[in-house]
Amino acid sequence: MTDADTPTVSVLIVDDHPVVRDGLRGMFEAAPGFRVLGEAANGVEALERAAALDPDVVLMDLRMPGGSGVDAIRELARRGARAEVLVLTTYDTDSDTLPAIEAGATGYLLKDAPREELFAAVRAAAEGRTVLSPAVASRLVSAVRAPAAEPLSAREREVLALVARGTSNREIARELFISEATVKTHLTHLYAKLGVRDRAAAVAVAYERGILGRPGAG
Repeated sequence: MTDADTPTVSVLIVDDHPVVRDGLRGMFEAAPGFRVLGEAANGVEALERAAALDPDVVLMDLRMPGGSGVDAIRELARRGARAEVLVLTTYDTDSDTLPAIEAGATGYLLKDAPREELFAAVRAAAEGRTVLSPAVASRLVSAVRAPAAEPLSAREREVLALVARGTSNREIARELFISEATVKTHLTHLYAKLGVRDRAAAVAVAYERGILGRPGAG
């Protein structure tokens, strides 16, 4: 296929730094086969611009004042937006990469990627193909290969079952003959084991994994 046969990929650039947006715009406008439709400085603007411009690919930064990239990615997915999202950021920690991928990002690149790699990634994203920087790919593989979550203890299961019934910490303490502080400790431990942050999420995950059986069963 010749360059003339290659379809033009339209791009929306989302980054809170004007210098970065200018640099990316210059790169893509100088390269054949790309068209920059517009820019946005945060996640909220990204949603507005994506709806108005309908790009093939949204180049999305993550940490931006006024609206995070992950929130924007999640909302684009909820709206059923046609655009594919390629994250382009300086952050490659698990707390950044995993939420972005789970929210619906098609790919994840770091800003130190060579321009040809970036161009190839945008084209791949436009075709719906997943693109991950080597550092991010290795992190995701490590997460997948991580040992299974530690099982809940018998006491943690008891506490969780009572939480699922809407029982308060004070009532749980009274029913199990333990202190409220001990109840909170059990909750902290089971939250960590289930990978959640609150009671509702713990109950939902426990049903999903079959720890509590089925909602309404029994």
